[in-house]
Amino acid sequence: MDFAITPSDPTPIYRQIVDQARRYIAGGHWPAGHELPSVRAVALAHAINPMTVSKAYSQLEAEGLLVRRRGMGMVVADQSPPSADDRAALLMPTLEAAARQALQLGITPAEALAAFEQTLITCLTTHRADESSPTPQIQPD
Repeated sequence: MDFAITPSDPTPIYRQIVDQARRYIAGGHWPAGHELPSVRAVALAHAINPMTVSKAYSQLEAEGLLVRRRGMGMVVADQSPPSADDRAALLMPTLEAAARQALQLGITPAEALAAFEQTLITCLTTHRADESSPTPQIQPD
């Protein structure tokens, strides 16, 4: 399952789904035509209400990022690739929050950058390991 849902996060779950989908699409991980897991599959995998997933998918559809294909479920819409500036803009809210927290903790910019770099390396290593394991196929609703 592509989504990392954190119920304890103050961000509503539907927003977590929307934000992650935007990043996957902007980052090129989900190209045009990529089929998203069904509402039911996401809800079951994360033990969340299907209406929450449906709300997220509907918002992404209204934004033009997803299209509903009869018999296939939701797929990524055809669109031009986002620029580096567009992708960076999606990252800025997270970086600003991390910068505020680093200042509150008294962490120097050099320490914060080192921690970010180490976290990025760890995530890349984990992501590569996840890609090498087989991914179950999920059928649309």
